[in-house]
Amino acid sequence: MAGLSPALLAGHIPALPPAAAGIVTIEPGRPCLLSRIDPDADGGLDKDEAKAALSVERARIQGLQERLYGEGKRSLLVVFQAIDTGGKDGTIRSVLEGVNPQGCRVWSFKVPSTEELDHDFLWRYHKRTPGRGMIGVFNRSHYEDVLVVRVKDLVPEEVWRARYGLINDFERLLTASGTTVLKFFLHISKDEQKERLESRIADPEKHWKFDPADLVERRSWDAYQAAFDDALTRCSTPYAPWHVVPANRKWFRNLIVARTIADTLEAMNPQFPAAAEGIAGLTVPD
Repeated sequence: MAGLSPALLAGHIPALPPAAAGIVTIEPGRPCLLSRIDPDADGGLDKDEAKAALSVERARIQGLQERLYGEGKRSLLVVFQAIDTGGKDGTIRSVLEGVNPQGCRVWSFKVPSTEELDHDFLWRYHKRTPGRGMIGVFNRSHYEDVLVVRVKDLVPEEVWRARYGLINDFERLLTASGTTVLKFFLHISKDEQKERLESRIADPEKHWKFDPADLVERRSWDAYQAAFDDALTRCSTPYAPWHVVPANRKWFRNLIVARTIADTLEAMNPQFPAAAEGIAGLTVPD
């Protein structure tokens, strides 16, 4: 296990910042019940306040991302999961606006290809994890293999149940190797999903975003909620806890996700490398 952090291998878990107000962090070892978390929560803010605060958090992310890239020693993986129409695309677009694309990569995981199916279930995710100095974003993730495959009965139960432990091992390996793992579940209500689907149907410019299969998937709402509850319960760990984001109000969702990313980067405290000696006294010739 060369290259792993000796401190983590010895059992020490790096300190993580407290979650931003409004987020529900799933305490490791305790059950997650999404039905008890209010997707309409807004932290007592109003929309204008949240939008102004979002600009501040974006600026923090931009500056800290530059330091992370310059340091070139560690990385950040941000994972987004949600039910259909939960807002993964919109959150990523809003929160990471202005971030230098040279230091950030977003990966969206669709139905696995034939090549991907010929490997273990984590293969396609592991090869997309961020390198040193990078922020990586997973729009859907390795959790699809205990969510969709479970609800659609694509693999036997004994197969997907064994994956919880493998996912925890995978995230522990990433953490021990210098990648901070930050996981968000965007929590919307069934009524909110209905409104979002109807808005896509009503607006011709949104038809490209609408998949009739979403109506079929909606019939499995309860099954997906149970699958999310189990995944968040079994895979919220001290080194990679799950954060549930009330996401009915998009402006609040964007703010608390941005603030949590900024706080996490700040806790990592990346530093620019030391400059070569004598630069301050150099003169550029005419």
